[in-house]
Amino acid sequence: MAQQSKKSKGRKFINIVIWAVGILIIVGGAAVAGLHLYVSNSKPVIEGELAVSILDEDVEVTRDGVGVPHIVAKSDADLYRAQGYVQAQDRLFQMDLARRQASGTLAEVVGESAVNTDKFFRTFSLRHAAEQSWDDYDAQSKQILEWYAEGVNAFIDEVKDTSKLSYEFKLLGYKPEAWTPIDSLTIGKYMAYDLGGNWNQQVFRSWAMQNYTQEQAEELFVEYPENAQSIIEANLNLETDIASAIPTDYLPSEHNGSNNWVVSGELTKSGKPLLADDPHLGLSTPSVWYQMHLQSPEQNVSGVIFAGIPGIILGHNEQIAWGVTNVNPDVQDIYIETPNPENPYQFEYDGEWEEATVRQEPIKVKDGETVDFEVVETRHGPIISNIMLKDTKMKEQFSMQWTALQSTQELKAVLGFNKATDWEEFEVALEDFKAPAQNFVFASTDGTIAYKANGLVPIRKQGTGALPVPGNSSEYGWESYIPFDELPTVINPEEGFIATANNQVVGEEYPYHISNLWAQPYRYERIVEMIKTPMYDEETGELLKLSVAEMKGMQMDKKNLHAQEFLPGLLETIKAQDKDGKYKNVITLLEEWEYYDDKDQGAPLIYHFLIENMEKALFEDAMPEDVYKLMPAKSQITDQMLRDAYAGNPGVWITEEGGLDKFVYTAFEDAVTKIKGKFGTSVSKWKWGSYNQLTFDHPLASASDFLADYVNPEKLPVGGSSVTVQAASEDGSGNVNHGASWRFVADLDNLKSAYHIVGPGQSGHVKSKWYDNQTSNWVYGRYHKTKINGDIDHGYELILKAE
Repeated sequence: MAQQSKKSKGRKFINIVIWAVGILIIVGGAAVAGLHLYVSNSKPVIEGELAVSILDEDVEVTRDGVGVPHIVAKSDADLYRAQGYVQAQDRLFQMDLARRQASGTLAEVVGESAVNTDKFFRTFSLRHAAEQSWDDYDAQSKQILEWYAEGVNAFIDEVKDTSKLSYEFKLLGYKPEAWTPIDSLTIGKYMAYDLGGNWNQQVFRSWAMQNYTQEQAEELFVEYPENAQSIIEANLNLETDIASAIPTDYLPSEHNGSNNWVVSGELTKSGKPLLADDPHLGLSTPSVWYQMHLQSPEQNVSGVIFAGIPGIILGHNEQIAWGVTNVNPDVQDIYIETPNPENPYQFEYDGEWEEATVRQEPIKVKDGETVDFEVVETRHGPIISNIMLKDTKMKEQFSMQWTALQSTQELKAVLGFNKATDWEEFEVALEDFKAPAQNFVFASTDGTIAYKANGLVPIRKQGTGALPVPGNSSEYGWESYIPFDELPTVINPEEGFIATANNQVVGEEYPYHISNLWAQPYRYERIVEMIKTPMYDEETGELLKLSVAEMKGMQMDKKNLHAQEFLPGLLETIKAQDKDGKYKNVITLLEEWEYYDDKDQGAPLIYHFLIENMEKALFEDAMPEDVYKLMPAKSQITDQMLRDAYAGNPGVWITEEGGLDKFVYTAFEDAVTKIKGKFGTSVSKWKWGSYNQLTFDHPLASASDFLADYVNPEKLPVGGSSVTVQAASEDGSGNVNHGASWRFVADLDNLKSAYHIVGPGQSGHVKSKWYDNQTSNWVYGRYHKTKINGDIDHGYELILKAE
């Protein structure tokens, strides 16, 4: 998959914030002692009593030994108010940045440097979609969002004019505004943006068709659209080079994915199902997830939620457990729009000029003048080319249709999950979870295991979402969505388990199109292999069944099935070319490798450098830098080219590199040279973990070395890679900044507790004992047990007092 530099994590706003903080530090010259004192003053109160006037009755908040808050309230109203208050205690700055990024209001607090970022997210219309969604929510869900906002605002009002306000606000020189229900929904829409996009894939393929021969372009398509001649012609005839001007800083990570699986009681020691889930997202400080336990007379639920949103999105209650991976369906389409030369707000449709909707979106700028900006929306969706192509006279413009820009009510689904008691109730709730589309796995104490690929997946009149389509004709577009009852669903399968890892979830017999691009199959295949492989007691020889321990071990598994597939052939090529035995020690190391990406082994270092070199050799110099970043599925395409070449059918790309033997051996030699330059000439001392380093960077860390040392958890060597079940994707410089943002295992035999890892920790406050206490746990697979029965170990009790 694509590698990204440390300063390009799809979060341009981070660089903007870093720049602003750096200036403040230089100008202000803050003393270490003063900063330390200020930071300490804003540390959250976790024991004793606090008066919170919005509550109807007192609420108990007990943080356990790893900082997970257990909130016990006498009503749902007070439960959600307290949830908002407690999240704000630990994560207010994160919450504020999240709503500002998604809403396009960073320039208000950062200044002119954030204007282009704001334009991008205003155009992608996340907040506008959240506002539309709010209008269609039911009264109960709206009330819960309002209760939650009351809790956040109670904390903001308490601290914003005092030294208790988190230090990040002081560094940036602003105070948080009041929280609103729309803020929560906007953050939810941002997660759909981060997990549900394919527009960049369409743009890249369109560019490839215009700039390469058909033979070259076809090799760059995972699935070439053979039966879409009119769509192909429309792309070949484009006069606008959209791909070369797209701002790639905003692209979601290609590594976004996950693992989940559930096994039936027939395969477990307890006779009840086991469920495991580990969503793969960006690794940062603080974590994208916030773990909580919520209890009232109406519910008792535990798990994780995005800071800024009420409820529990993933986890368990007393009867059920559930988890997700990303389906990654094709839910965005780019339309080639034909504007009226005499009226920029009209676009051709079926031979007539159709008026677009225009939204005025003035962007406030700190210490500057407000920037006028407008979003133009056709029948298909917002025109996105105005933020991509600067100072260009365009015959065509490009709009985007996207499921998440419709009115959707995911929070209603989440609230339904929290109180569901069986599969029937859970599936009813699922109907409201529409964007992003997710692979849900489910287990209940009655023994049921189930799966559903859930969400809005469009049915197109023509094409499969592989390429932009003409916007001037009713012959193109979306007819409807895959009916809810026809989405891929499995209940209590005969084999006794269900697993997903962003792999292809349907076969050719499935009547609807879901995706042009699935993840590499290796994580899924390894999960299935581990579930199916019999285990025997070493002393008695007795067949062992699965338990929580095996589930944890599977999540931490580092076996590299990609290497198991490709390395034997690559080694034969390398050995045949290494006629003088120059690389004998390196080859021996690879031959003795058992395909585990262990941090203390040298073979993974060689293998991953080799694979990356081959990928770059094929594509990096063959296209502009930004187009290369835009290119989807580099790894899958490289894999298929190698398979074809070793089967005797080298394609045009490998042939142009001098043929298979030269291509592989050159990449190998270059890999060894790079490793020697970084880690010395002694092959026996090479280690994957010397390069592969876990990092949980804070948004402010790069403002100065001082701040980096202060706010970043310690880097640690780590095993795994982008193709192992223990996902550990590095950014091209060895910084592992993407992987299991949360690990979760539940035993349905005893749902009074479950097992979690949330790296680097629960708190967003650098002085908290729970700021980075789970960093090494992430590396070594040390889970904490979270209880929901009131028996809290090492608790810190805070009473929120009603007035």
